[in-house]
Amino acid sequence: MKLHTLSGVLLLSSSLLFGCSNSDQASSAEKVKETTSTSDVALKGVTDEYRIYAITEIEEFVKATEAFTTAVKNGDLNKAKELYGPARMYYERAEPIAEVFGDLDPKIDAREGDVSASEWSGYHRIEKGLWMENTTKGYEQVADQLMKDVNLLRAKVETVDVTPDVLITGAVDLLNEVSTSKVTGEEDRYSHTDLYDFAANVEGAEKIFQLLKPTLEKKDKEVSTEIDARFDDVFKLLNQYKKGDGYMLYTELTEAQVKELSQAIDALAEPLSQIGIITEAS
Repeated sequence: MKLHTLSGVLLLSSSLLFGCSNSDQASSAEKVKETTSTSDVALKGVTDEYRIYAITEIEEFVKATEAFTTAVKNGDLNKAKELYGPARMYYERAEPIAEVFGDLDPKIDAREGDVSASEWSGYHRIEKGLWMENTTKGYEQVADQLMKDVNLLRAKVETVDVTPDVLITGAVDLLNEVSTSKVTGEEDRYSHTDLYDFAANVEGAEKIFQLLKPTLEKKDKEVSTEIDARFDDVFKLLNQYKKGDGYMLYTELTEAQVKELSQAIDALAEPLSQIGIITEAS
Protein backbone atom coordinates (compact mmCIF):
# COMPACT_ATOMS: atom_id res chain seq x y z
CA MET A 1 0.00 0.00 0.00
CA LYS A 2 1.52 3.30 -1.06
CA LEU A 3 1.01 6.15 1.37
CA HIS A 4 1.63 9.85 1.02
CA THR A 5 5.14 11.11 1.67
CA LEU A 6 5.92 13.08 4.79
CA SER A 7 7.83 15.72 2.86
CA GLY A 8 5.22 18.30 3.76
CA VAL A 9 5.04 17.53 7.46
CA LEU A 10 4.86 20.60 9.69
CA LEU A 11 5.02 23.05 6.77
CA LEU A 12 2.77 26.07 7.10
CA SER A 13 -0.34 25.99 4.96
CA SER A 14 0.09 27.58 1.56
CA SER A 15 -2.84 29.81 2.45
CA LEU A 16 -0.42 31.85 4.49
CA LEU A 17 1.17 32.99 1.25
CA PHE A 18 -2.04 34.21 -0.34
CA GLY A 19 -4.95 36.49 0.50
CA CYS A 20 -2.87 38.65 2.82
CA SER A 21 -1.67 42.20 2.54
CA ASN A 22 1.62 43.08 0.86
CA SER A 23 3.13 43.90 4.23
CA ASP A 24 2.21 40.47 5.55
CA GLN A 25 3.58 38.56 2.57
CA ALA A 26 7.23 39.04 3.49
CA SER A 27 6.51 38.03 7.08
CA SER A 28 4.65 34.91 5.94
CA ALA A 29 7.46 33.95 3.59
CA GLU A 30 9.94 34.20 6.43
CA LYS A 31 7.74 31.94 8.58
CA VAL A 32 7.51 29.34 5.83
CA LYS A 33 11.27 29.41 5.34
CA GLU A 34 11.88 29.04 9.06
CA THR A 35 9.34 26.20 9.45
CA THR A 36 10.70 24.37 6.42
CA SER A 37 14.17 24.45 7.90
CA THR A 38 12.94 23.18 11.27
CA SER A 39 10.89 20.44 9.59
CA ASP A 40 13.78 19.29 7.44
CA VAL A 41 16.04 19.03 10.48
CA ALA A 42 13.42 17.07 12.45
CA LEU A 43 12.74 14.65 9.61
CA LYS A 44 16.42 14.22 8.91
CA GLY A 45 16.86 13.22 12.52
CA VAL A 46 14.18 10.54 12.15
CA THR A 47 15.50 9.16 8.87
CA ASP A 48 19.09 9.25 10.08
CA GLU A 49 18.17 7.29 13.19
CA TYR A 50 16.37 4.67 11.13
CA ARG A 51 19.32 4.45 8.78
CA ILE A 52 21.57 3.65 11.74
CA TYR A 53 19.07 1.06 12.97
CA ALA A 54 18.83 -0.64 9.56
CA ILE A 55 22.60 -0.69 9.04
CA THR A 56 23.09 -2.16 12.52
CA GLU A 57 20.60 -4.93 11.76
CA ILE A 58 22.30 -5.71 8.46
CA GLU A 59 25.69 -5.80 10.19
CA GLU A 60 24.31 -8.35 12.65
CA PHE A 61 22.80 -10.22 9.73
CA VAL A 62 26.27 -10.50 8.18
CA LYS A 63 27.66 -12.00 11.40
CA ALA A 64 24.73 -14.39 11.81
CA THR A 65 24.94 -15.48 8.17
CA GLU A 66 28.65 -16.13 8.54
CA ALA A 67 27.97 -18.44 11.48
CA PHE A 68 25.13 -20.14 9.59
CA THR A 69 27.06 -20.69 6.36
CA THR A 70 30.11 -21.91 8.30
CA ALA A 71 27.94 -24.56 9.97
CA VAL A 72 26.62 -25.61 6.55
CA LYS A 73 30.10 -25.89 5.05
CA ASN A 74 31.38 -27.76 8.11
CA GLY A 75 28.60 -30.30 7.76
CA ASP A 76 27.12 -29.42 11.15
CA LEU A 77 23.45 -30.09 10.37
CA ASN A 78 22.08 -29.48 13.86
CA LYS A 79 23.98 -26.22 14.28
CA ALA A 80 22.83 -24.96 10.90
CA LYS A 81 19.21 -25.73 11.80
CA GLU A 82 19.61 -23.99 15.14
CA LEU A 83 21.01 -20.83 13.55
CA TYR A 84 18.62 -20.58 10.60
CA GLY A 85 15.60 -18.88 12.24
CA PRO A 86 17.45 -16.42 14.50
CA ALA A 87 19.82 -15.36 11.68
CA ARG A 88 16.95 -14.42 9.39
CA MET A 89 15.38 -12.12 12.01
CA TYR A 90 17.96 -9.40 11.37
CA TYR A 91 17.06 -9.38 7.68
CA GLU A 92 13.33 -9.36 8.38
CA ARG A 93 13.58 -6.37 10.74
CA ALA A 94 15.43 -4.31 8.13
CA GLU A 95 13.42 -5.58 5.16
CA PRO A 96 12.19 -2.13 4.04
CA ILE A 97 15.82 -1.26 3.31
CA ALA A 98 17.02 -4.71 2.25
CA GLU A 99 14.28 -4.99 -0.37
CA VAL A 100 15.37 -1.75 -2.02
CA PHE A 101 17.97 -3.81 -3.83
CA GLY A 102 15.75 -5.80 -6.16
CA ASP A 103 18.62 -7.88 -7.48
CA LEU A 104 19.91 -8.98 -4.08
CA ASP A 105 16.66 -9.68 -2.23
CA PRO A 106 15.72 -12.66 -4.46
CA LYS A 107 19.23 -14.07 -4.18
CA ILE A 108 19.09 -13.96 -0.40
CA ASP A 109 15.42 -14.53 0.38
CA ALA A 110 13.61 -16.08 -2.61
CA ARG A 111 11.31 -18.98 -1.86
CA GLU A 112 11.05 -22.01 -4.11
CA GLY A 113 9.02 -21.01 -7.15
CA ASP A 114 9.75 -17.29 -6.83
CA VAL A 115 12.60 -17.62 -9.33
CA SER A 116 13.65 -20.29 -11.81
CA ALA A 117 15.14 -23.47 -10.38
CA SER A 118 18.52 -22.69 -11.94
CA GLU A 119 18.62 -19.25 -10.27
CA TRP A 120 17.26 -20.27 -6.87
CA SER A 121 19.77 -19.63 -4.11
CA GLY A 122 19.95 -18.17 -0.63
CA TYR A 123 18.48 -19.05 2.73
CA HIS A 124 15.40 -20.92 1.57
CA ARG A 125 17.31 -23.17 -0.80
CA ILE A 126 19.58 -24.21 2.05
CA GLU A 127 16.52 -24.51 4.30
CA LYS A 128 15.08 -27.15 1.97
CA GLY A 129 18.32 -29.13 2.10
CA LEU A 130 18.52 -29.00 5.88
CA TRP A 131 14.95 -30.04 6.61
CA MET A 132 13.71 -31.97 3.56
CA GLU A 133 16.94 -33.77 2.69
CA ASN A 134 18.33 -33.63 6.23
CA THR A 135 21.81 -32.82 4.99
CA THR A 136 24.29 -30.03 4.34
CA LYS A 137 26.08 -31.96 1.61
CA GLY A 138 25.90 -30.33 -1.77
CA TYR A 139 25.04 -26.93 -0.31
CA GLU A 140 28.54 -25.65 0.31
CA GLN A 141 28.61 -23.52 -2.84
CA VAL A 142 25.13 -22.17 -2.11
CA ALA A 143 26.39 -21.15 1.32
CA ASP A 144 29.42 -19.41 -0.20
CA GLN A 145 27.21 -17.49 -2.63
CA LEU A 146 24.81 -16.52 0.15
CA MET A 147 27.68 -15.09 2.16
CA LYS A 148 28.88 -13.08 -0.85
CA ASP A 149 25.39 -11.70 -1.46
CA VAL A 150 24.92 -10.72 2.18
CA ASN A 151 28.29 -8.96 2.26
CA LEU A 152 27.32 -7.10 -0.91
CA LEU A 153 24.04 -6.09 0.72
CA ARG A 154 25.97 -4.65 3.65
CA ALA A 155 28.13 -2.62 1.27
CA LYS A 156 25.18 -1.36 -0.76
CA VAL A 157 23.02 -0.39 2.20
CA GLU A 158 25.29 2.61 2.72
CA THR A 159 23.91 4.08 -0.51
CA VAL A 160 20.22 3.91 0.42
CA ASP A 161 18.36 7.22 0.54
CA VAL A 162 16.11 6.79 3.57
CA THR A 163 13.04 9.01 3.19
CA PRO A 164 9.93 9.39 5.38
CA ASP A 165 7.97 7.65 2.62
CA VAL A 166 10.27 4.63 2.87
CA LEU A 167 9.58 4.49 6.60
CA ILE A 168 5.80 4.72 6.37
CA THR A 169 5.32 2.32 3.50
CA GLY A 170 7.92 0.03 5.04
CA ALA A 171 6.11 -0.25 8.37
CA VAL A 172 2.78 -1.08 6.76
CA ASP A 173 4.31 -3.44 4.19
CA LEU A 174 6.04 -5.43 6.93
CA LEU A 175 2.67 -6.13 8.57
CA ASN A 176 0.80 -6.69 5.32
CA GLU A 177 3.39 -9.25 4.28
CA VAL A 178 2.77 -11.19 7.48
CA SER A 179 -1.03 -11.09 7.28
CA THR A 180 -1.38 -11.79 3.55
CA SER A 181 1.34 -14.32 2.76
CA LYS A 182 3.50 -15.36 5.70
CA VAL A 183 0.48 -16.30 7.80
CA THR A 184 -0.08 -19.23 5.41
CA GLY A 185 3.25 -20.74 6.43
CA GLU A 186 4.69 -20.47 2.93
CA GLU A 187 7.75 -18.41 3.93
CA ASP A 188 9.56 -21.07 5.94
CA ARG A 189 7.68 -24.02 4.49
CA TYR A 190 10.35 -26.60 5.31
CA SER A 191 11.62 -25.51 8.73
CA HIS A 192 8.33 -24.00 9.99
CA THR A 193 10.29 -21.26 11.76
CA ASP A 194 7.76 -18.67 10.54
CA LEU A 195 7.21 -17.14 13.99
CA TYR A 196 10.79 -15.86 13.98
CA ASP A 197 9.96 -13.96 10.80
CA PHE A 198 6.63 -12.73 12.20
CA ALA A 199 8.24 -11.37 15.34
CA ALA A 200 11.05 -9.67 13.43
CA ASN A 201 8.64 -8.04 10.97
CA VAL A 202 6.54 -6.66 13.83
CA GLU A 203 9.65 -5.46 15.66
CA GLY A 204 10.84 -3.69 12.51
CA ALA A 205 7.44 -2.01 12.08
CA GLU A 206 7.40 -0.95 15.73
CA LYS A 207 10.83 0.69 15.39
CA ILE A 208 9.53 2.82 12.54
CA PHE A 209 6.42 3.73 14.51
CA GLN A 210 8.46 4.77 17.54
CA LEU A 211 10.53 7.09 15.36
CA LEU A 212 7.45 8.72 13.85
CA LYS A 213 5.43 8.69 17.08
CA PRO A 214 6.36 12.21 18.31
CA THR A 215 5.07 13.75 15.07
CA LEU A 216 1.97 11.54 15.05
CA GLU A 217 1.10 12.40 18.66
CA LYS A 218 1.07 16.10 17.84
CA LYS A 219 -1.41 15.46 15.04
CA ASP A 220 -3.60 12.68 16.46
CA LYS A 221 -2.79 11.33 19.90
CA GLU A 222 -5.80 9.00 19.80
CA VAL A 223 -4.50 7.09 16.79
CA SER A 224 -1.02 6.98 18.30
CA THR A 225 -2.41 5.48 21.50
CA GLU A 226 -4.41 2.92 19.51
CA ILE A 227 -1.33 1.83 17.56
CA ASP A 228 0.59 1.40 20.83
CA ALA A 229 -2.19 -0.80 22.19
CA ARG A 230 -2.35 -2.86 18.99
CA PHE A 231 1.40 -3.49 19.09
CA ASP A 232 0.99 -4.68 22.69
CA ASP A 233 -1.74 -7.09 21.59
CA VAL A 234 0.44 -8.63 18.89
CA PHE A 235 3.49 -8.96 21.12
CA LYS A 236 1.40 -10.60 23.86
CA LEU A 237 0.30 -13.25 21.39
CA LEU A 238 3.83 -13.79 20.06
CA ASN A 239 5.15 -14.11 23.61
CA GLN A 240 2.74 -17.00 24.19
CA TYR A 241 4.50 -18.94 21.47
CA LYS A 242 8.05 -18.45 22.71
CA LYS A 243 10.07 -21.56 23.35
CA GLY A 244 13.41 -21.13 25.09
CA ASP A 245 15.32 -18.41 23.28
CA GLY A 246 13.20 -18.83 20.17
CA TYR A 247 9.69 -19.71 19.07
CA MET A 248 7.51 -22.76 18.62
CA LEU A 249 7.23 -24.34 15.21
CA TYR A 250 4.47 -22.69 13.22
CA THR A 251 2.86 -26.08 12.66
CA GLU A 252 2.41 -26.41 16.43
CA LEU A 253 -0.14 -23.58 16.44
CA THR A 254 -3.81 -24.45 16.14
CA GLU A 255 -5.96 -23.04 13.36
CA ALA A 256 -7.65 -20.80 15.92
CA GLN A 257 -4.30 -19.46 17.15
CA VAL A 258 -3.17 -18.68 13.60
CA LYS A 259 -6.45 -16.86 12.97
CA GLU A 260 -6.13 -14.89 16.21
CA LEU A 261 -2.59 -13.82 15.33
CA SER A 262 -3.61 -12.82 11.81
CA GLN A 263 -6.52 -10.75 13.10
CA ALA A 264 -4.32 -8.99 15.65
CA ILE A 265 -1.83 -8.03 12.93
CA ASP A 266 -4.65 -6.78 10.69
CA ALA A 267 -6.01 -4.72 13.59
CA LEU A 268 -2.57 -3.13 13.98
CA ALA A 269 -2.02 -2.52 10.28
CA GLU A 270 -5.26 -0.53 9.90
CA PRO A 271 -4.42 2.42 12.19
CA LEU A 272 -0.74 2.21 11.26
CA SER A 273 -1.68 2.79 7.63
CA GLN A 274 -3.14 6.17 8.61
CA ILE A 275 0.19 7.65 9.72
CA GLY A 276 1.07 9.19 6.37
CA ILE A 277 -2.25 10.98 5.92
CA ILE A 278 -2.44 12.16 9.54
CA THR A 279 1.07 13.55 9.70
CA GLU A 280 0.55 15.41 6.43
CA ALA A 281 -2.60 17.11 7.69
CA SER A 282 -2.25 20.82 8.31
